[in-house]
Amino acid sequence: MRTRSTELRLAAHVDRLGEEHPPIELASVDWTVHDPAAFSARFGHVLDYMARVELEVDRNVLELVTMLPDPPEVDRRFYADVWQPQEIRHGLILDELQTRVGRPPATPDLDTVSAKLRVLGVLGHLDRVQDVTRMLYYLTGMATERSAVLAYNLLHDGVVEMGETAVAETVVAPIRRQEPGHYAFYKMSAIGLAEQLAPWQRWLVRRLRQLSFAPVGANDAAQRADFGDVMETLGISDDLEDFTETIARVERDLLWAQADGMRVPPYVLAAFRDAAELAAQRRSA
Repeated sequence: MRTRSTELRLAAHVDRLGEEHPPIELASVDWTVHDPAAFSARFGHVLDYMARVELEVDRNVLELVTMLPDPPEVDRRFYADVWQPQEIRHGLILDELQTRVGRPPATPDLDTVSAKLRVLGVLGHLDRVQDVTRMLYYLTGMATERSAVLAYNLLHDGVVEMGETAVAETVVAPIRRQEPGHYAFYKMSAIGLAEQLAPWQRWLVRRLRQLSFAPVGANDAAQRADFGDVMETLGISDDLEDFTETIARVERDLLWAQADGMRVPPYVLAAFRDAAELAAQRRSA
């Protein structure tokens, strides 16, 4: 159970996110693209990947409802009232943009909930097990949102470089402005819960992270290769160790503080390298 002070800070944070960052108005978007063909050639696949991931938040909420049968109320308010509406609007905007530059719409998976998550949901009726599941949720959220912040920063720079200022200012900038608040929620939640985990729970979280970690939206080999292409286009592949250290720093400190000299949890770096290698293999085929 969270401390009262942590609960109050999280509740205030969620209230502030809802008040200060409502879903982006579609009417605020300027869809002007001066060179649709060049823009699509350079960033079309990036838009498609990001749109799919954002739209799949509907499925992510189904997964959360399944694996967390009794979440703290502030968690439910965050994912149902703040996170989901914001992210779905991001996905709709990105998807509309990619269709306007001549690409087909994204094809998100909106309803598949894996058997593994259903098992976690059954076990989650035991409070101690649900704490483990919650910790996995917060760690996944941190890695996902930190990756998103960095990726949107790089996309913004590239779009500005192309001279597509309308897209940079009314699509990418408003989206990236909303992501840090999500990251902050997961970070506060993870730090607060980590202090309360028993040694066996902490061990189980570490083990399950090692077995299950994957980049956001990369659920099979083809999607991992797609993610690798996104990294290549945005320049992330040039220094994977620095990038993964940035997204996993808090996870490293919470789970692996005893591992002297560890920059990045090995499973995080391995997953990103695997995506980069799959993309390179596909390009050379």
